[in-house]
Amino acid sequence: MKKRAIKKTNPRLLNLISLLKDASRQNEALVWRDIASRLEAPARNYAEVNLSKINRYAGNGETIVVPGKVLGSGMLETSVRIAALNFSQSAETKIREANGQCMTIEELIRDNPRGSKIRILR
Repeated sequence: MKKRAIKKTNPRLLNLISLLKDASRQNEALVWRDIASRLEAPARNYAEVNLSKINRYAGNGETIVVPGKVLGSGMLETSVRIAALNFSQSAETKIREANGQCMTIEELIRDNPRGSKIRILR
């Protein structure tokens, strides 16, 4: 089956996908390629992850990547670093209250170019 090219008009998203692919090649980190392929899909297929799911699956001090948006439904009881395409305002507030950290995927690539000890939630 032949893949069709998907037209993206968001310049940040285009740059992020390119950055992810470059980081994957340069650092031999397949995790970045996986996230890039998820972001190349139609936006309606992006992950929308609630804090309750992050709380259920993430350990204290862990780094989580959400290739989509983090939503504020539920409680977060652990201190985690979360990188995502977008955050709802309530999610950002609750993450910071739990001594967690909100970051962009670009910041995570800069801080952890090898992509080690990262968990992808979708």
